[in-house]
Amino acid sequence: MIERPITDWLPITKKEVEKRGWEELDVILISGDAYVDHPAFGTAVIGRILESEGLRIAIVPQPNWKDDWRDFRKMGKPKLFFGITSGCMDPMVNHYTASKRRRSTDAYTPGGQAGFRPDYATKVYSKILKSIYPDVPILIGGIEASLRRVTHYDYWEDRLFPNILQMSGADMLVYGMGETPLREIIRLLKKGVPFSSITTVPQTAILKNQDEKIPSNKNWDDIWLNSHEKCLKNKIAFAQNFKHIEQESNKVQASRILQKTGDYNLIINPPYPPMSESQIDASFDLPYTRQPHPKYKKRGSIPAYEMIRFSINMHRGCFGGCSFCTISAHQGKFIASRSQESILKEVEQVTQMPDFKGYISDLGGPSANMYGMKGKVQEICDRCVSPSCIHPVVCSNLDTSHKSMTEIYKKVDAHPNVKKAFVGSGIRYDLLVDSYNKNNDGSLDEYMEQLVTCHVSGRLKVAPEHTSDNTLKVMRKPSFKHFHEFKKRYDFFNKKHGLNQPLIPYFISSHPGSEMEDMANLAAETKEMGFRLEQVQDFTPTPMTVATIIYYTGVHPYTLKPVYAPRTSREKKQQHLFFFWHKKENYHAIRDKLKSIGREDLVEKLIGEKKKANKQNYIKKKRFQRFKKKRK
Repeated sequence: MIERPITDWLPITKKEVEKRGWEELDVILISGDAYVDHPAFGTAVIGRILESEGLRIAIVPQPNWKDDWRDFRKMGKPKLFFGITSGCMDPMVNHYTASKRRRSTDAYTPGGQAGFRPDYATKVYSKILKSIYPDVPILIGGIEASLRRVTHYDYWEDRLFPNILQMSGADMLVYGMGETPLREIIRLLKKGVPFSSITTVPQTAILKNQDEKIPSNKNWDDIWLNSHEKCLKNKIAFAQNFKHIEQESNKVQASRILQKTGDYNLIINPPYPPMSESQIDASFDLPYTRQPHPKYKKRGSIPAYEMIRFSINMHRGCFGGCSFCTISAHQGKFIASRSQESILKEVEQVTQMPDFKGYISDLGGPSANMYGMKGKVQEICDRCVSPSCIHPVVCSNLDTSHKSMTEIYKKVDAHPNVKKAFVGSGIRYDLLVDSYNKNNDGSLDEYMEQLVTCHVSGRLKVAPEHTSDNTLKVMRKPSFKHFHEFKKRYDFFNKKHGLNQPLIPYFISSHPGSEMEDMANLAAETKEMGFRLEQVQDFTPTPMTVATIIYYTGVHPYTLKPVYAPRTSREKKQQHLFFFWHKKENYHAIRDKLKSIGREDLVEKLIGEKKKANKQNYIKKKRFQRFKKKRK
């Protein structure tokens, strides 16, 4: 393998900065992740964008926050600002399971080692930098900052927190995918505009003292949310806020959001329009090495990198609007798709990697089969306030053709160095059945056949999430009857081509709207379909989702009507138990629970075979005892 020069990576040590002949840095990025120079890692993307703007930048990955803070001092003071991100995952999701048990690994650290970033990392990093360099502006971004940009519920502390600007002391927040606002901030700073005077860049948030004037922009309408203090006293006031936050985050022509919090006014400027094809291409076409920094070689591989090193991300955004998902809250509901040329260029780069064996692990996106999809008439999309384009029905203005995806799959397959390109990211199965996606242009079967024959890595994972229509309605997911239809089509194409590729469904327990009886029915119905469930999880409340608002307030934020949500650890354990009806140790607990909810009819369906087996074992045992007695 040919060794690349260290200057191919952005500098992460003082020595690497000096190698470039720099005496001063313009921007220093602090990251909770190890530095992987790949377009799937946000720190690398931001660093390369700053570099493309002609700035001198360095990265301090996973600084030691516990001891003498030398990592925060080693690069000195930047000329423009510090940039902070906690990493690709919210640190609390990274650190804790749904039952709040501490995880023993971290996928974004060499060797998968845990303990290299703090809880609430953005806040911790920002407070340290403010204590060392109080006069240097701090710009925060990434998933943690983005989803905590306003009063939010924190599951791990089980209480409401104010916006993260107030908690961290940072000067500005960029929410969502930050390329476009970041370029505008850099443009203004280059013109000599002081950082503190940058107040009206879209997709940013700032705090102003309540006695200061709200920055004016005649093109924006303003929406005042219930104050943070009112939310603390009144859960309904907090729930009311969310409808505005979600709708304005997903509108083409959004309003500015304002909220009183303590002595401040929080100002959240409306988002930029979705990135154009040329803009998103420019981001993916930056000169990434596509490898972790060489510093990590002796510490072991980075699990998150190993998962995506040979993958291709074709688009951003998701118009599903699922109640438990943060993708649209961070990336938006409108799909920003790369050009075929940009995608195929990256495929070529992947095939030239020294350890590439011919297999692309994923050709997809947040939801794999949304590439190229958008509104047929843009003016209709411009007026839309719905958080989902496919719930409760598929919008008649949404072009759901799968032709462009089938075409690009075939072009990647035709590459002489690609043996197989798998689709590993999530497939929206509801877009592939005529009973739900009535906008079918005839492309669905062609896509399905291409997918099944060429792009499934042994098993296909899809996410029906539940079987109860009531729960699915709260989840903003389609009726389970459409999953039955999808399975028939999937099995048909497998049989047609002589393939045996199991379907692996994902399910969630303890989601708001899910009663104990719903979980019992889920277990019985999936068993009848021949599934022994593997991909299952308990619902974890994370900031800025409908489901989290319901979990905390007990009401749906759009109707303000009560919705049941399992909250106690006992309720959660009992719901989760139904996934594992096939385990012998769960037999008695499941039987007792079914009897307590008046569903004795499901005992035979779920564990009848075990009862029969136990009876047969008992008979065999008695026969053996009689046989031994006779011999004596």
